[in-house]
Amino acid sequence: MAHHTAPATAESYARTLRLGEHTVTVLTDGGVQLHPLRWFPDSVRDDWNSPHASPLDATGHTPATITALLVEHRDRALLIDTGYGAHSVAADDTIDTIGSLHGGRLPAELVRHGRDHTDIDTVAFTHLHDDHVGWAFGAGQHGTRLFPRATHVASAGEWAGAGRRAGGAPTRAVSTGDEIFPGVRAWTTPGHTEGHTAYVISAGGRRLIAFGDVFHVPDQFARPDWTCAMDADPERARRTRRALTAELTRPGTLAFATHFAAGPLGSVRSHRGVPRWEALEA
Repeated sequence: MAHHTAPATAESYARTLRLGEHTVTVLTDGGVQLHPLRWFPDSVRDDWNSPHASPLDATGHTPATITALLVEHRDRALLIDTGYGAHSVAADDTIDTIGSLHGGRLPAELVRHGRDHTDIDTVAFTHLHDDHVGWAFGAGQHGTRLFPRATHVASAGEWAGAGRRAGGAPTRAVSTGDEIFPGVRAWTTPGHTEGHTAYVISAGGRRLIAFGDVFHVPDQFARPDWTCAMDADPERARRTRRALTAELTRPGTLAFATHFAAGPLGSVRSHRGVPRWEALEA
């Protein structure tokens, strides 16, 4: 398996973009190493030798970011997902599908962009896996819950499966089409989890789709049949990837990819009939 030059697992990919009256900013919390053949069991070694394949690091893993998206509209602030939290897992202490896993940067990233954690009035989760809820639900050695003023939003399917994680935090269950924040609507995208949800920001004549874990690496646009080891319903996840790819290739559509080390903000363009990720330049 070829080891292409890979970027750092997840240092900082902060990037701010204006969409009409909205400002969106990628905030990095940490990163994770994905074992390519175990995380994507439908792939084979030759897939990762392709010049278009996601690069591997020196340990043979695919580096992935753990990020969140800050959405600001006038005096209000929404956060889509909340990272992993203030802890880490060493490569030899975890499951065989991943290597090292770490978080902890999100609070400082918020401050760097002029926001205090108490400014966040809405937190929207794509799903309730640890690397998406860490700072909201007390993950990490200190059990910090960072957003005491926020309403916590997820689909009814997510709350039904793991609603106890919210503790006493105010919650809201949403479904496709519900507006959760000015100009931001939920879109149910099941497969990775039963209630996985994307969020669509429509502003300034464009839209940005925050798609969470529908895709973990850009390779899956050309290979929608690649499931990941954590997909709860692999066939449904495949259907969702195909449907979302069709939406992402529509004109005026951008995307936020939680885990793309190649750049979490970008768009999908067809190259000789093959959809590929084009990251926005930092």
